[in-house]
Amino acid sequence: MAAVHDLEMESMNLNMGREMKEELEEEEKMRENGGGKDRAKSRKVHRIVSKWMLPEKARGTYLERANCFPPPVFIISISLAELAVFIYYAVWKPQKQWITLDTGILESPFIYSPEKREEAWRFISYMLVHAGVQHILGNLCMQLVLGIPLEMVHKGLRVGLVYLAGVIAGSLASSIFDPLRYLVGASGGVYALMGGYFMNVLVNFQEMIPAFGIFRLLVIILIIVLDMGFALYRRFFVPEDGSPVSFAAHVAGGFAGMSIGYTVFSCFDKALLKDPRFWIAIAAYLACVLFAVFFNIFLSPAN
Repeated sequence: MAAVHDLEMESMNLNMGREMKEELEEEEKMRENGGGKDRAKSRKVHRIVSKWMLPEKARGTYLERANCFPPPVFIISISLAELAVFIYYAVWKPQKQWITLDTGILESPFIYSPEKREEAWRFISYMLVHAGVQHILGNLCMQLVLGIPLEMVHKGLRVGLVYLAGVIAGSLASSIFDPLRYLVGASGGVYALMGGYFMNVLVNFQEMIPAFGIFRLLVIILIIVLDMGFALYRRFFVPEDGSPVSFAAHVAGGFAGMSIGYTVFSCFDKALLKDPRFWIAIAAYLACVLFAVFFNIFLSPAN
């Protein structure tokens, strides 16, 4: 076992040495060709992103075609929309929601409300409304820090698919497991991104720089624990004059990310539609969606 471990470490060190040598050679070529500092910095950013987001075997392909076109428009647009809605309710229509949710915001046409489930857009639009400063800052920081590099690598269509799959899974799960509670926040989408990235790091652990791999896993786990703690507080320890909010979206979004998200993010250099894992994940997801729709129409206690 010790010999195998030594061989693995030696192979890892050789790979890291080869990568550093290639980086230096590439920078030298850029200087000789007059590529300029801007291009060198851009390549360095892409190189760092590839190490954090991709296993070793896929990095070369990414660096060959790396560019910022299209830019990470999806994550930035969603984040700006969520921030704009929060500012509207917190500043222009003050609801005293800076620390925790106030009952006034429950009248928003965006929030998921069990009494208004026939307004189907609420199953998605609830992601725009947040319960307070901690809630929106946590979601925005996580989806920007993780979402922008993911979108640089996988582009907006794939990242948007994973994000919205988590959002829809979150509201449908809440309507089943916590059917009488309101739902706000983009945690379903954020947890979908984290779930997909978490599985990708876990499966390709040895190829994604183990020391940093452990650090990344610990950071993700810490963020999940803190965010889930805040969600549980809003659900079970809300003041008597407030309204408890469901936390089921966190769990459902995470599962959506670990299935659809992992499949999407692990197919960087492959045709997604030709991967049978993608269709299996989509079929399972649609089956859950159909069950949730049936439950809401015929079985829900909120009826």
